[in-house]
Amino acid sequence: MLPPGSTIGILGGGQLGRMMAMAAMQLGYRCIAYAPPGDNVAADACIDFFANGWGDREALATFAARCDVVTWEFENVPLPAVAAIPASLLACPARALEVAQDRLNEKGFIAQLGGTSASYTRVESDEDFARAVNAIGTPGILKTAREGYDGKGQWRIASAHEAGGVRFPGKPCIYEGLVAFEAEFSVILVRSREGEVRFWDSTANHHEGGMLVQSLLPAGAAIEAQVAEARGLAAKTAAALGYVGVLTLEFFATKGGPVFNEMAPRVHNSGHWTIEGAAASQFENHIRAICGLPLGGTATRFASIDMRNIVGEDALSAHAILAEPGEPHLHLYGKREARAGRKMGHVTRVGHALP
Repeated sequence: MLPPGSTIGILGGGQLGRMMAMAAMQLGYRCIAYAPPGDNVAADACIDFFANGWGDREALATFAARCDVVTWEFENVPLPAVAAIPASLLACPARALEVAQDRLNEKGFIAQLGGTSASYTRVESDEDFARAVNAIGTPGILKTAREGYDGKGQWRIASAHEAGGVRFPGKPCIYEGLVAFEAEFSVILVRSREGEVRFWDSTANHHEGGMLVQSLLPAGAAIEAQVAEARGLAAKTAAALGYVGVLTLEFFATKGGPVFNEMAPRVHNSGHWTIEGAAASQFENHIRAICGLPLGGTATRFASIDMRNIVGEDALSAHAILAEPGEPHLHLYGKREARAGRKMGHVTRVGHALP
């Protein structure tokens, strides 16, 4: 177990790092974080922050020398930067990032574990794209193989005619057939250093433009019937990666069973409800796991939970939510610029407490 007063290093400077650092403080740890210059809101909750480029090996070495353990808060930390951190300090093997950073690698990895994904193929040119649309059909979606998130780097294709108007973006992509699904859900687990795994309840997730807007419990019958199978795949994934900490797999609930969508080797937006809604939040349990502490409970505390993202300029009037009945729980991330489509915070509303 990492003793109180130890220092946790966080690669990344966003809101997930901010909330991890807040959970770490409660358990007696200090956090420092590292990310390129920008609106790094994690800095507000850390004792120090390194605003340096990912290629600055000297700065990375100085950062690592001050840490007792290192984790990350988003999956697109460049692998060479992670390689500059001594492996003995990494809470989790970098293999998890290597798999998750490339959608093609990710789907191949999940297939080896017995998971099912949408039909897909690699696209590296306009000609590849035309062949992919012809082979898989429409509707479909073209995605960059790397770095796309929250609907960025994605193009929905409704018909072959529409596909003719889309130009290949000049970087490796994947074309997927759209899945006919009844609902979307995520499986969020925490895995300890010793391999103990605990799951939170799966929420029904609703997206707009590729971005999560709402997570709900109870999730509904379609999801609840498929959670056990999805959890089995998630546990296999964590074990195969030697994973430590919180891991998220997203799924479609279909008539044929759960279909894997994507993996996030980190705490996840669809798990923000756990701060108020679970015995121990995803952030606290991530810190517990990487520091070698006993895992906390993951039981849901309320009969119903509704978590909604606060996006763009909605954050400017978000304090009005505090006047609503039912004691909503407001979280604003401290971001300076309320740009359109930018996650600025979230609010969680809960029903009556469970016995």
